[in-house]
Amino acid sequence: MMPRMAGLVAQSLCKAYPTRSGTLSILRDCSLTLDAGRSAAILGPSGSGKSTLLNIFGTLEPPDGGTLTIDGDNPFALPAAELSDFRNRRVGFIFQEHHLLPQCSALENVLIPTLAKPTGPDLEGRARDLLKRAGLSHRLDHLPGELSGGERQRVAVARALIYSPALLLADEPTGNLDRSSAADIADLLLGLQREENACLIVVTHSTELARRFDRRFELNEGRLAPAA
Repeated sequence: MMPRMAGLVAQSLCKAYPTRSGTLSILRDCSLTLDAGRSAAILGPSGSGKSTLLNIFGTLEPPDGGTLTIDGDNPFALPAAELSDFRNRRVGFIFQEHHLLPQCSALENVLIPTLAKPTGPDLEGRARDLLKRAGLSHRLDHLPGELSGGERQRVAVARALIYSPALLLADEPTGNLDRSSAADIADLLLGLQREENACLIVVTHSTELARRFDRRFELNEGRLAPAA
C-alpha cells in the first residue's frame, strides 16, 4: 500500500432538523482529525447523534455547517454522480447487520460494490485475497445462510475493503455477536485497517471494544470530546 498523506479532517460540523416544536440541534461544532492508518471509537448514549455524525463522515448527508475532507478531498463539493462514485470507492461501510444478499455467495457479496463499474484491476482476485485474510478461503461459495454470524460479519468487512477505501466506518459492528466472535471481528477490523493504511471510525456502546482503538471520543448532547 502506498502511504496516504491525509486522513479524515472534520471541522466544526453542525447538523439540525426542523420539528413541529422548532429546530432540533443534533450536532454542535464537532471536530475530529484522524491520520491515515489510525483508528477512533465514538461512544455515547442513544440519541446523542452518533449515527448522524457517521452519516456525514460517510457522505450520506451533508452538514449544515463546518467542513469535511477525506484523503484530502471535499466530497460535498462534488456533483451528485461523482459523490456517489466517491462514496463507493473511498468509503467502506460496516453495520451491525451484515446486509449480505442471501442469494449470493460470500465471494459474490464481496464483489457487489464493483457492479456499478466492474472495470479495473483484478477485482475478483482482490475479493478472494480479502476473504482469505478474513479466514474464509474455505467459504467462498457458501451462502450467508450457511455461515455463522461471525463469518457473515467477516464477509461484510471484506466487502467494505474491496476498493481499498481511505475511510472505514463501522456502526456497532460487534453488537449482534457473542463476546468471542466480537473479539475476533475487532481483531480483523483493526488488523486489516492497519494493513490497508485506512482510517477507521467505529461507533459503539462497548467500552471494551473502544479501549482497543488509538483514540476514543464521547458524543453527548451533540458535542464531541475526548473520552476519559
